[in-house]
Amino acid sequence: MTAKRFLIVCRQPPYGASFAREALDMALACAAFDQRVALLFLGDGVLQLAPGQRAEQIGQKPLDKQLGALPLYDVEELYADAEAFAARGLAADTCALPVRLLDTAEISALLAEQDIVLGF
Repeated sequence: MTAKRFLIVCRQPPYGASFAREALDMALACAAFDQRVALLFLGDGVLQLAPGQRAEQIGQKPLDKQLGALPLYDVEELYADAEAFAARGLAADTCALPVRLLDTAEISALLAEQDIVLGF
């Protein structure tokens, strides 16, 4: 069986709903079955990559700890919308994991290269 290219698109903030955790669960499940997985963070989804999250103050587990498991499953392709990053005052070099910032044309090209795109 040939591995498929999965792109998990994360558009939701890290807390307030289960979308961010569901996206990570899907990425890890696909990777566990030897599929090629990448994540793309758009809009408020880039906040999932923000450093210094203190989720315990709202009674939740920090999402950045789950993100740290991605390399253990060989999920190392992390992309984010450069415009969304800048609009929210984030910098790629402050994230816990390496992320590549893309412009609109690069995002379109990335989407076109995938076999399966799942949005959360």
